[in-house]
Parts: sequence; C-alpha cells; structure tokens
Amino acid sequence: MSDLTDLYQAVILDHNKRPRNRGKPPTANRVATGDNPSCGDNCTVYLHLTDDGRIDAIGFEGSGCAISQASTSLMTTQVKGKNAAEAETLFNEFKHIVTSGESPEELSDLAAFAGVHAFPARIKCATLGWHAALEAIKQPPSA
Repeated sequence: MSDLTDLYQAVILDHNKRPRNRGKPPTANRVATGDNPSCGDNCTVYLHLTDDGRIDAIGFEGSGCAISQASTSLMTTQVKGKNAAEAETLFNEFKHIVTSGESPEELSDLAAFAGVHAFPARIKCATLGWHAALEAIKQPPSA
C-alpha cells in the first residue's frame, strides 16, 4: 500500500472513531435528516445559519457505516464558516472525488474518499451527510 493510501485510510478511520461535531449545537436553527434505506445509514444534520448566511455551528447525529459517519464528520469540519454557495461548491468537489476517483491538485482530507468510486453503492453512504447539510441550509429557521 502506498503512503498516500495509508494516510487516506487513517483520515477515514480517525473521523469514524472520533467524529467531529457529533451532537446538536445549542444554537442550531436549521435541521435536515438523510436516510439511506439500502444500507441503513441515517443522519440528522443541525446547523446555525447566521443572518448573513454563514454556517457558524454544525453538528450531526446518526448511525451507519464507517464511510457515512467519517464523511459526515469531515463534512462538518469543511463547511463550518462557509456560506451556502461555498458549501455547495465543496459538495460538488467532494461528489466529483467520490464518483470519479480523481483527487484535487491540492491534497485535502476530502481526497481520502477517492477510493469510494470503485464501490458505486458506497457513493450514497459518502454523500448522505452532505445532502442533509445542503437541505438543512434551505430550511426555514426553527425555534
């Protein structure tokens, strides 16, 4: 195995074992849930969208395979501080990585999921949390 593959596996395992931003942030004002019935993955993404449209808090709850949980954890670290358009751009980059296997020129933790393209059924696992986050952004504010 190459050093790069080892690094990518370490990123996925780390985010699965020690997920970042697990739980509902106290300031959350948007929520959306994603389910993948074909494999049992589910997640709920909570975020706080500021008046100027920035994600200043994000968290998730759910269960599923290592790919879905690690991807959702990594997503929370990547979109925090971004606005809706920036979050969608990141999702499109991530989706390209997991569907094509191509890594961006600049190495990022997102590239750890490039190997998912070899397992088409796992693409839904990897993108589940991302879809939920984008849906949460579109939701009206909750009390």
